[in-house]
Amino acid sequence: MSQTLTKLQDKVIVITGASGGIGAAAARLVSAHGAKVVLAARRADALREVAASCSGETLAVVTDVTRRADHERLLAEAIARFGHVDAWVNNAGRGITRSVLQVTDADLDEMMNVNMKSALYGMQVVTPHFQTRGTGHVINVSSMLGRIPMAPFRSAYCAAKHALNALTSCLRQDLAATHPGITVTTVSPGIVATDFGNNSLGGGPDSRVLPHAQDVAEVAEVIARTLAEPTADVYTRPGMRDMAVKYFGADDLAEAEKGFTLRTGR
Repeated sequence: MSQTLTKLQDKVIVITGASGGIGAAAARLVSAHGAKVVLAARRADALREVAASCSGETLAVVTDVTRRADHERLLAEAIARFGHVDAWVNNAGRGITRSVLQVTDADLDEMMNVNMKSALYGMQVVTPHFQTRGTGHVINVSSMLGRIPMAPFRSAYCAAKHALNALTSCLRQDLAATHPGITVTTVSPGIVATDFGNNSLGGGPDSRVLPHAQDVAEVAEVIARTLAEPTADVYTRPGMRDMAVKYFGADDLAEAEKGFTLRTGR
């Protein structure tokens, strides 16, 4: 791993949702391997704490990812400080605890704004910069729930992540012929031991105590490795890709869904 991550030396990497969880862990790890990290999130105090915990050069930019103008300012400040951007990690996201029949217009708008449109803004803002340079890397942090909707209480979150996956694939195809030096990646974690569950709309199960929750450091390592050696589609644990293939290869999805165990009474 360490030899692979030496490739991050002096790379300028923007990470949204960097004030905690996966974003903060990834920022610390890539910084430890020589990357210059631009941290973006809404919480100024938490963002400064993460920046102070990084070992390399950092720039903290208070950012509301649901605003296109904030993404434009984020890119401008990154370029003003470091001259260019090598990689942009759209990591910001939020969950929900609502069944399909409970989801309101406001719930759905929130899920789409935070989980899908925020990444769309990031892609649209940074890709022209990458096209000019002829190189660059966009990583969109999605979810296994964007592949397999195995947690119906996260209904609108599942929908937003499915939409994000489609946009990611479409951008990759758009750039493949004209800009082969730009990589567009989907990263799909499963359950991660962070505050994600506690911060979800409507509350819900604490992700940190759910069975098989993955340590956030492991997810950060996968993201860092993907930044060092770009590829298109990444899962954070062995076997996850096989799960997705098996689900969509089932003759009867209703039968396949009977095996899902992620349920909540809320």
